[in-house]
Amino acid sequence: EPQLTLALATESCAMAQAFKRFIPMADRILVQKVKADVKSAGGIILPDAAKQEVNQATVLAVGAGRMNQKGDIVPMSTKVGDTVVIPRYGGTELKLDNEEYHIYRDEDIVGIMRAE
Repeated sequence: EPQLTLALATESCAMAQAFKRFIPMADRILVQKVKADVKSAGGIILPDAAKQEVNQATVLAVGAGRMNQKGDIVPMSTKVGDTVVIPRYGGTELKLDNEEYHIYRDEDIVGIMRAE
């Protein structure tokens, strides 16, 4: 039984870290959308049709940045751990170990949400 517990813990850890195998190129960032609430403020469980699509995501990986015409690297405006506002459409969908991620260019990010 201890071996089974260890195997399950190792498997869930591997799934949680699957995105670390992906390295964004140039000015691209890898994000995972913030999960939508399944309950309303009053505690009512919402059906899928009533859930609003979330336009916020957590940055998981960031590329080195793009080069300008002089050959200098333009620094990225986002960093790993930022909560960002993403556009409703666009980006590239990526599935790793049954988890859904999205890739955007740094310039496509609408804004960064700051903690209060």
